[in-house]
Amino acid sequence: MSDQAILVLATGGTIAGQAGSATRADYRPGQIDIADFLAEFDALGVDARLEGRQVANIDSANIGPEIWCQLHSACMDAMSDPSCSGVIITHGTDTAEETAFLLDLTLPTTKPIVLVGAMRPADAVGSDGLRNFANAVQIAAHPAAAGRGVLLVMGDTVLSARDVRKAHTGGTNAFKGFPRGPIALATPSSVDWLSPPWRVEEAARFVLPGKMPRVSIIYAYAGMDGASVTQALEQGAKGIVLAGFGAGNSPDTVREALADAAHGGVPVVRATRVDEGLVDREPQDTANGFIASRALGPAKARILLQLLIASGVTDPVEAQAAFDRR
Repeated sequence: MSDQAILVLATGGTIAGQAGSATRADYRPGQIDIADFLAEFDALGVDARLEGRQVANIDSANIGPEIWCQLHSACMDAMSDPSCSGVIITHGTDTAEETAFLLDLTLPTTKPIVLVGAMRPADAVGSDGLRNFANAVQIAAHPAAAGRGVLLVMGDTVLSARDVRKAHTGGTNAFKGFPRGPIALATPSSVDWLSPPWRVEEAARFVLPGKMPRVSIIYAYAGMDGASVTQALEQGAKGIVLAGFGAGNSPDTVREALADAAHGGVPVVRATRVDEGLVDREPQDTANGFIASRALGPAKARILLQLLIASGVTDPVEAQAAFDRR
């Protein structure tokens, strides 16, 4: 066993949830303290040194900038601590992809940072929490895990923060990666990497701002008009992400309102409400001042745009380069 420890930052979610019955459909997330969770895990006999810290114990629907700042600070401390080999973050599945991506953009890649959750509460029949956590321990302790950015482990697969998305409301294989699928397969006893590291010793791409600028997501629907754009601007949006039809499309009136916003200095990103597929640049994007989200869905496009705006980047050409980057 290594002299180094893995830091476990707990935020709650289903992995710490309880239903009070093995067969109930509803449950309460964030009920199990990290000390109790790690004691149960320790009984499995996995050879690992784990140090737990309770950051929060809540439904991940309630996670946002305040928790992100606490997680970021703890991860940065772990990066400079020679006694720490990596970090595991237990997290609810609803917003795990957003937390993972935010940390991926604002942390260096020198040590593994691994998010893990569960789709079934701890006392449910077939609960997946302990197995997912055992897999996460394998990844966080693996010498080849660094240099890949922040990772998420679910259902015996390892996904990169930029690719991962929740694609199903239930079932233990609710996550997938786009445009890449899994970058590794993990079990409690093995790890098989499917690609080499691509971000070895990379510095953080962005500084985490003290306050995230307001960026609105507007969802395209049949019969929509430009009122959604106007409302977003009236509410103080500093940027707008369109969850558009198909490859980032919208009705003419919406596109015109978005172009007016972009010409007025509010960055506009075209994303899609469709589950998979790239949103590439179109010939009219230059004239309209739009940014194409490429492989990022609306939620992640919003986070990247927030960080760009906070960094003083509002020029669509410069912003587009950040969306194009892998």
